[in-house]
Amino acid sequence: MLKLDNIEAGYGNTRILHGVSLEIPKRGLVALLGGNGTGKSTTLKAIMGLVGLQSGTVTVDGRDMAGIAPEARAGLGLSLVPQGKEAFGAMSVEDNLRMGAYHRRKDRAGIAIDLEAVYTRFPRLKERRRVAAGMLSGGERQMLSIGRSLMSRPSVLLLDEPSAALAPKIVEEIAEAILGLRELGLTLLLVEQNVGMALDIADRLYVIRGGRIAHETAVGDGIAMSELQEFYLGGHQDA
Repeated sequence: MLKLDNIEAGYGNTRILHGVSLEIPKRGLVALLGGNGTGKSTTLKAIMGLVGLQSGTVTVDGRDMAGIAPEARAGLGLSLVPQGKEAFGAMSVEDNLRMGAYHRRKDRAGIAIDLEAVYTRFPRLKERRRVAAGMLSGGERQMLSIGRSLMSRPSVLLLDEPSAALAPKIVEEIAEAILGLRELGLTLLLVEQNVGMALDIADRLYVIRGGRIAHETAVGDGIAMSELQEFYLGGHQDA
């Protein structure tokens, strides 16, 4: 379980998050929706320890993350798929994937097993495993980013706008891949601007606006796309 309890965070004297609380049960898939500059990415960075908390707590399976460095959090099962489909462009696809398991690089047998699991999940990466990552399409780079995170054997996976700048058909492929990660027992937090994708795959939705949670709902509670977009765009806010 991942739980954020009233967290406040920012950069220097600028506070971005104002009392954000959310909870994701084990094997849950929760989406955090919001426009640019609303605090979505800062929320993920706060969870990973890349942005310090000014108050509040982040807990994973009941363990408070306070004082735990980002690299140590990764060792405890947290992994972030960053926005921008980042890759080491001059390195091959396979070498990029291996970088995800760098902290356990002596476990050669385990890494080989995990590589095959990633290739099974993303066959296109296996086809292009010797290709430099900089030569991949946007969709392939997104698959590579997810695959590299899976190589760290996470229990909680944070995805920062995985559908950004992708064609609709590729977005569908990425959405199916994210749904498939539940088979691994992962707890998933998806940060998105794509309302339709979030409605299709998430169990629960949170809308963040101005660094505050403006609305939350379980998917299937009858919320209409138009109503959700109203919360998203700022025309409505829960009391």
